[in-house]
Amino acid sequence: MAKKVFSAALLGCAALALAACNASKNDSISGGGSLDDAEKASEALLKTGGNGDDWAGIGYSYDEQRFSPLTDINDKNVGGLGIAWYADLDDARGQEATPVVVDGVMFVSHAWSKVDAWDAATGKKLWSFDPKVPGERAVSACCDVVNRGVAVWGDKLFVGTLDGRLIALDRKTGKELWSTQTFDTSKPYTITGAPRVVKDMVLIGNGGAEFGVRGYVTAYDADTGKERWRFYTAPNPEKKKDGAASDDIFAAKGNATWSDKGEWKVSGGGGTVWDAIVYDKDLDQIYLGVGNGNPWNHGERSNGEGDNWFLSSVVALDADTGAYKWHYQETPAESWDYTATQPIILAEQAVNGKPTKVLYHAPKNGFFFTIDRTNGKLIDAKPYVDGINWATGYDMATGRPIENPDARFYRTGKPFIAIPGALGAHNWHPMSYNPATGLVYIPAQQIPQGYLQDMDELDKRKVLGFNVGTSLNKTMLPDDKAAFRAAVAATTGRLVAFDPRTGKVAWGVDYPAAWNGGTMTSAGNLVFQGTSTGRFRAYAADTGKQLLDLDMQSGIVSAPSTFRVGGVQYVAFQTGKGGAFPLVAGVAGGVTRKLPNLPRLVVLKVGGTVKLPAPPATTTLAWNPPPQFGTPQQVAAGKAHFGRYCIVCHGDSAIGNGFTPDLRVSGALTNADAWKSVILDGALKDRGMVSFARVLTPADVEAIRAYVIDRSHWTKANLPEATAPVGR
Repeated sequence: MAKKVFSAALLGCAALALAACNASKNDSISGGGSLDDAEKASEALLKTGGNGDDWAGIGYSYDEQRFSPLTDINDKNVGGLGIAWYADLDDARGQEATPVVVDGVMFVSHAWSKVDAWDAATGKKLWSFDPKVPGERAVSACCDVVNRGVAVWGDKLFVGTLDGRLIALDRKTGKELWSTQTFDTSKPYTITGAPRVVKDMVLIGNGGAEFGVRGYVTAYDADTGKERWRFYTAPNPEKKKDGAASDDIFAAKGNATWSDKGEWKVSGGGGTVWDAIVYDKDLDQIYLGVGNGNPWNHGERSNGEGDNWFLSSVVALDADTGAYKWHYQETPAESWDYTATQPIILAEQAVNGKPTKVLYHAPKNGFFFTIDRTNGKLIDAKPYVDGINWATGYDMATGRPIENPDARFYRTGKPFIAIPGALGAHNWHPMSYNPATGLVYIPAQQIPQGYLQDMDELDKRKVLGFNVGTSLNKTMLPDDKAAFRAAVAATTGRLVAFDPRTGKVAWGVDYPAAWNGGTMTSAGNLVFQGTSTGRFRAYAADTGKQLLDLDMQSGIVSAPSTFRVGGVQYVAFQTGKGGAFPLVAGVAGGVTRKLPNLPRLVVLKVGGTVKLPAPPATTTLAWNPPPQFGTPQQVAAGKAHFGRYCIVCHGDSAIGNGFTPDLRVSGALTNADAWKSVILDGALKDRGMVSFARVLTPADVEAIRAYVIDRSHWTKANLPEATAPVGR
């Protein structure tokens, strides 16, 4: 990779003055009643961002720039940051939420959809809420049992749960006020994203496209949980109307972009909106970032025909009704898991000398998009990472990518190693925008992936496991030491400061591993980011000069927020390894494999003196593989089944990342009955390991055991340092 203002009047607004802002507009909200004073204050704060004392939404304000106007911490004193307080969290799983702070109280969601409230200055725990998500729901979560945050509105706080509930809590006590089930729990949907509140409606999407579901976003009444409108992002399988806000656009144009043949009619087509939902206060419209298709493979999904609206698109809707306004499809006929669910930022930029309302987007496919948000017209699309090989650029006349024909592996019949791969050049990790520098700060990465049309019966659609229409088991690493080392070398991360005005990278910082945390920026000329190698850093926003480097002991994937209480500015973030990459990466996790997984909330201030406890002693797991058994054919069958059902949670070649159990040293590996009790009998279903009896036979399970033992022997003999099992 290449070396790579707010007015005084607004800043002075007190709560009642904020409540009065736009009061006439909200006296009567479509579909509901008038807003109360607390809700009006919340709306005003989300519209303006306030003076920085609060961080009222996960993206700071409705514009989701993750930019704070605070300057108390700045490029001159940031090196003096230390820990003000910290709190240990319950579960050593992925911690992806951005802390939200309102009126001096911090609200943070964490793994398994739990929510806690703290006094933001002292760290005193105020309340905890556990929705008690059933452990077996984890099998429907492609990318860990994570949650990316909460929404505050008036006296309420909203959270979506992994098992599909949208819950309203009293934000002062944590008491549940109402709960509504947002999807059919018999299908492999999940919720990992944060709700957004617009006027008096709570908006939430869902995930599950890897398994096979039909995506949609729903608006619910904030007071009652009653559905207001729903917009589907993939068509009705029979191309009928659903009584939804999306009916008209699908009937008029959308249905014609999906073939009458293909697996989408069984799978639902995918297109889940699992992260980006953004409200444009200026134009009173909502933007959805839509995900990948199911299966990924366009040849299987839609018979290789049609663009498949609205996959991998930014879709604009009327805020009150959910009616379609426009969309821009970033990856037509998507076939590589190139989602457009990544965070969306709203800004203004001079285009041809004219101030223009734009949105910025850096999706998985490696191109940075600047889009006119008044009409969806593409303004620019430029690469923000090097090495992209699925397309050479975008035709500005048509707005379509200029594709590499080899990328359509289902047409060529040949394998294609894509850059970026399915984990993207940028995944869910939040980016930020600084109006003073004009730069967007992107947590970028390079993680190649192979795609292969050559599928057999095992790769076909099943009731458990990913259903992506490309062979996962046949693209695992070969038994070659050089290939393993190359996988580590090729998997890197980078902080990219991208200038949308020039379409070029202004500066960048290279990291030795992928899956680094989200960014936050401030008027103090700062950019903050945590890394997958356990560092929390600050850089000068204009030049990229490193100004702070703190050891946080554990990987960081979340994005920070900043706020001020009692005249003191703080910076808060979560630590903890997790998400899709450490689940599946295997040896490609590189140096991050050896970091402990310590789930914590950490709050910093200038002059903070609190010390973290000594990290746990490095756990050296006994690595004594049981005797190998089975014929080569049996081991090969075990490999195929492992690739089909196990790799997405236990890593390529069964190499764990200190996150989920490393099966090569599992205590059950030595005993066929114990192994069977877990995989077939569901002995650990409460921890997320459900029974796979619906797709595996006892002989299959024994073949997987033979393969994992084989992997344990091979990795120990050939790459002991790079692949040594690590404790969780």
